[in-house]
Amino acid sequence: MSNSLSRREMIQRVSLATGLGTLGGIWAEPATAERKKRKSPNEKLNIACIGVGGQGATDVSNVSSENIVALCDVDERRAASTFAQYPNAQKFQDYREMFDKFHKEFDAVTVTIPDHSHAVATAMALHYDKHVYCQKPLTHSVQEAREIAKLAGGKRRLATQMGTQGHAFEGYHRLVEIIQGGVIGDVKEVHVWTDRPIWPQGLTRPTKILMPPPTLNWEVWIGPAAMRMYQPEYLPFVWRGWWDFGTGALGDMACHLMDPVFWALELGAPTVISATSEGGTPDSPPTSSIIRYEFPKTKTRPAITMTWYDGKNRPPQTLLEGETVPKIDNGSLYIGTKGKLIIDHNGMPILLPKAKFEGATLPTPTLKRSPGHYKQWIEACKHGTPTGSNFKYAANMTESVLLGNIALRTGRKLLWDSHKMEFKKDAEATALVQDSYRDGWSL
Repeated sequence: MSNSLSRREMIQRVSLATGLGTLGGIWAEPATAERKKRKSPNEKLNIACIGVGGQGATDVSNVSSENIVALCDVDERRAASTFAQYPNAQKFQDYREMFDKFHKEFDAVTVTIPDHSHAVATAMALHYDKHVYCQKPLTHSVQEAREIAKLAGGKRRLATQMGTQGHAFEGYHRLVEIIQGGVIGDVKEVHVWTDRPIWPQGLTRPTKILMPPPTLNWEVWIGPAAMRMYQPEYLPFVWRGWWDFGTGALGDMACHLMDPVFWALELGAPTVISATSEGGTPDSPPTSSIIRYEFPKTKTRPAITMTWYDGKNRPPQTLLEGETVPKIDNGSLYIGTKGKLIIDHNGMPILLPKAKFEGATLPTPTLKRSPGHYKQWIEACKHGTPTGSNFKYAANMTESVLLGNIALRTGRKLLWDSHKMEFKKDAEATALVQDSYRDGWSL
């Protein structure tokens, strides 16, 4: 990361170029006194929140048991409601400025902004030795996931959590215990599906010449991505349907729905990824897709194939072998040598065939239950206790998820070398492993 002086100079240049001084890159002057060190881990954390409209407002609310001391959002209008709820918090538009001027005043950070800016904001927080909660997917590129995992590791002992709330669900805990308890035998095949996208995809880049609204800092919203004219087709929320900013239906939901797969089966990196899709463009993810991941066998389990479905696609009904189950829009199906298990993202596991497992004795609960997704992170910040979606675990899963998007973009079967971080004999696909950053933005 750049040193403090060069970052200050960079912020000054950005301010001149984008009118930050006029709009108020910082809407209130930060306190100058150093934060007093807490005497007890039971005292409240001081938290700074990056992205506070939409899902960001939800994340702020879920950590509001602590002291919310700083709020940062590029969109003054969209953030207005959250700003009003915390009148004493310092207000910023540019998180780089927040860290530069105010970092001594907070202990932890939430990051709830578009995917393409996750890694830069998270890396900055980690460089400043802050505990971090970051929404899923952890990063926009495979290489970023690897780098964030490195930054979060080592001797820092920082509490990290990716926003996969389902990791705290009772249903997923029971799924892990049932599968690891051998109830359905060796799992060799998994199917995962979602009803996303629920936003436009298969788009072409707009070319209208428009000015951003005066309440939006467009330069900071674009962040590390290549600069282009403001377009309402890019935000809010619909950024998920653009490769430069989002990661499509896969990036939005796979970290939720594949979470129990990686957890229960202790998956590492896939070695083969292939995909078919409809409606995609060079600018935008497809309207529907099927992605197949192949994971090699290990000393403790056989080789596993995992297939992802989105848009209009779903697993073949024949996989249920005539069994009747409730309609599931977002879920997963595990096929083992002794039976099957299906689960709704918000539900409990259903064992199949029902006749075989009716009245069956299931494994005694062994996993420690979560006190709640957000509370678990807060407790980890204070006491050093584990989190379920810590960045080491989350980065591994995020890497695999994002490899699927590279298969979608190239449209061919890819052979992944995780150690070298490259696709075998495929330079074009390997080039998509890493994002390029605009001047002024880096890890």
